[in-house]
Amino acid sequence: MPEPRLSAREILALVTDASTFTELPYPARNSRPDGPLAWQGYDASRARAVERTGETESVVCGTARVAGTQAVLIAFEFGFLGGSLGERTGDRLEAAYGHARAHRLPVVPLVATGGSRMQEGMLALTQLQRVARQSALTREAGLPQIAVLRDPTTGGGWATLGAGADVILALPGTQVGFAGSRVRPPDADPSAYAAEAQVAVGAADAVIPLTELRETLGLWLRLLSAPQRGAGLYRDAAPPRGATSHNAAADAIQPNAAPPAAPLPFALGTQDLPKTGWDAVQQARSAQRPRAHAYLDAYFTHRVAIHGDRCGGTDTEGILCGFGEHAGRTVAYAAQTGTATRPAGYRTAARLLRLADRLGIPVLTLVDTPGAANDAEAERQGAGAAIAELFGAVAAARVPVTTLVIGEGGSGGALALAAAGNTWATPDSYFSVIAPELAAAILKRPPEEVEATADQLRIRPQDLVELGVIRGIVGP
Repeated sequence: MPEPRLSAREILALVTDASTFTELPYPARNSRPDGPLAWQGYDASRARAVERTGETESVVCGTARVAGTQAVLIAFEFGFLGGSLGERTGDRLEAAYGHARAHRLPVVPLVATGGSRMQEGMLALTQLQRVARQSALTREAGLPQIAVLRDPTTGGGWATLGAGADVILALPGTQVGFAGSRVRPPDADPSAYAAEAQVAVGAADAVIPLTELRETLGLWLRLLSAPQRGAGLYRDAAPPRGATSHNAAADAIQPNAAPPAAPLPFALGTQDLPKTGWDAVQQARSAQRPRAHAYLDAYFTHRVAIHGDRCGGTDTEGILCGFGEHAGRTVAYAAQTGTATRPAGYRTAARLLRLADRLGIPVLTLVDTPGAANDAEAERQGAGAAIAELFGAVAAARVPVTTLVIGEGGSGGALALAAAGNTWATPDSYFSVIAPELAAAILKRPPEEVEATADQLRIRPQDLVELGVIRGIVGP
């Protein structure tokens, strides 16, 4: 069931802390009779919209606190000409984004729009370019943008303010799509244009009921806006209690403009190192071994998830991505769950890395996969390109990336998520160029030689330390 359609002022009252909203001053623009196209009756339509809504344009912009975090909010008034964008709408949006950058505030578009205003023709459509530029400048400034999709969110408003945000939340039952209800093909499936459908294909992060919106939005704002303390000198993932490091040079204090690295989690499983390579494989594959959910629950006091790769795919079974609070600091996470990772999972992780890098948030990655999905569908979905994208995102990150191998480290599908020079392992894990069974098959060895092959590959945590592949082994 769709949530009730709220006015701009009503949605602002619902999500902001009491008595904290201050409307921004709006730029003045000289009026022309019936607008820039002299569209007959346009002035009268505007006058009726003003009388009906009490607003003078289709957006209300201001600053307020949301569950304690200050932000710039842009609330669309759908009752004003369908929340459409015109020249004066563009003026207000540009001013709001400029204020956000000047005061280092996150931006929250509360979108409800049918698209561009026909009565202003192409001049209305070009406002999308203005909005896109303001969004890009805000992104470059390292400020988060969190959109809330209200009913309806269609046309250029969805394709800029909505889909262009870093995080996209939606109200249940909201109509979301580039094509509005009156311009779709007559045989179009209405369910494809719902918020729930957009989440299912990775185009939005979550559907949030109105009753939970303020709390959820506030948590997102707090996590993505919190200043990263200690920027400057930092220790690049100093060994945690119980960790064994064999790389003294890497443990040295290094000057860097990035925030401090994410602390390593403690090992949750067995503390016994494997005696053989095959023992390492069996420990990592054990059903009793702690998986990503257990590590994330133990590490974070609060966390929120991003969902999807923004190009039609999701892989929530193979990898978990999001932001959480650890010891009072925000840390981004990408954690494999022990299954084969699909292309959408790699692209989602790359999306997370890029966002964390822009916002100056350190990243923790948990490696646990037998390898990348290699079925025909994975190849059709661009497995190679997706893995390459993640390799590139990790390599290019300016914020510190800390990696812990918590289970299986299967070939390049695992290595793509690992930080070069800052990867650690738990005692019940292994990392290998290839699974021992596959190595034996390639070498045309009989099955009884698989265990010996595992030893030859030197995949135990202690082997990896000796080889210099990982920095150390974490303890409890």
